[in-house]
Amino acid sequence: MVKRRPAAARHRARPPAANDLFRGVGTEDALDQRIDGRPENRSPTACHANNMPNLFDIVTKRLLEAWRSDEAGDRRQGYRCRCGRPVYFLNSVCLACGAELGFQPELREVHALEPVANGDRRRLDDPALDDREWRRCANLATAAGCNWLVAAEETTPFCISCRLNRTIPDLTDPENGELWRKIENAKRRVVAQLLRLGLPVKSKVNEDVEHGIMFDFLRSPPGAPRVLTGHDQGLITLNVEEADDPTREQIRKEMREPYRTLLGHFRHEIGHYYWDRLIAETAWLDKFRELFGDEREDYAAALQRNYEQGPPPDWPDRHITSYASVHPWEDWAETWAHYLHVVDSLDTALRFGLRGEDVEAAVEPFSIDDLYDPAADDAQQVILLVNSWLQLTTVLNELARSMGQHDFYPFVMSRPVLRKMHFIQMVVKDARENSADRARAAPPAAATAAASG
Repeated sequence: MVKRRPAAARHRARPPAANDLFRGVGTEDALDQRIDGRPENRSPTACHANNMPNLFDIVTKRLLEAWRSDEAGDRRQGYRCRCGRPVYFLNSVCLACGAELGFQPELREVHALEPVANGDRRRLDDPALDDREWRRCANLATAAGCNWLVAAEETTPFCISCRLNRTIPDLTDPENGELWRKIENAKRRVVAQLLRLGLPVKSKVNEDVEHGIMFDFLRSPPGAPRVLTGHDQGLITLNVEEADDPTREQIRKEMREPYRTLLGHFRHEIGHYYWDRLIAETAWLDKFRELFGDEREDYAAALQRNYEQGPPPDWPDRHITSYASVHPWEDWAETWAHYLHVVDSLDTALRFGLRGEDVEAAVEPFSIDDLYDPAADDAQQVILLVNSWLQLTTVLNELARSMGQHDFYPFVMSRPVLRKMHFIQMVVKDARENSADRARAAPPAAATAAASG
């Protein structure tokens, strides 16, 4: 049995000066999402099949086909409306033709929608892709502005992403609405990426109470205990003021961090969740300890040591960030977030037609021998992905500097970090394949119903 830390120990704790910046929690209900401790009242929904190619394979396939190809032509694969104009992940309406747009979570794509006779139901404008009926997420009408779709037969009004919420901010405060929208925009990007990677995403609120994930977005009133962003056994708490750019930048400076974003928070904390799901009490645990260290090390003592002494001088040789050097749990979460950064950013570059010859840069490439397992089936793909990323970010950093901005990619990837990232890729691949095996082994729903009848 893996030893568990108390809830507070799993939070990404901050020094007192930074904690003093946290404020804010609401008391109003909005569309059944819990506010200030009141439970939701939503029905379970059917599971979504995951038989689409996963994001890692999509990206590496595009790299093999396009990154170093001399083939001419338009390579852009971003979303497009039926009118032919480009549309984007967060769009709910095409600004060119006025068509309704929605994100179909199983295809993981934004599509134009056609109304059907039955009131609020919609179909995709391309029935060859999907001829089912869908509804808009109920949070489209709120400050969250969610453009995701919900299958018409589902009983919940919320999409896969929004049903993960247990607590949202008090929307009677106009500022909270703006901050919540930024939070949801970041969360939807992360959830979409997790779905494309083939990872399990189920709501702890009403779909999978034991193994699911849920979110509390909180602000603490003056005089109340300060809200800390962190994870505890499937519950991710996010301080709402992290969505306020000046506040977050002030914290970033006080923490001496090169990078601090809402997206980074979500990717880091979801990494803690997937450690519990994919590493704890699995065959991967001993391998994790060999690579990252023993997570049974006293977490509170490790934090205290970091605040008193700072990170070890040689942390860049072994970790992606100084915070990753605090404890094996944080090393995993920081490296996990970095893995998500790299895969998603390269996918975006490729979808918009960026190729290797467009971003020539002199970088020292990694070799297969630098990976965690050079004999792994996907070793060539991983090396291609990482070396392409280094080439791309070298140029993007120069572009940022030419505009007087901070580096787009303010990190140095060492060989030990690459080994950890490859380990994470292997864990994700194993989880996806095991999930697919379980889905194939499960009896069809119709057969189950007939047997029970």
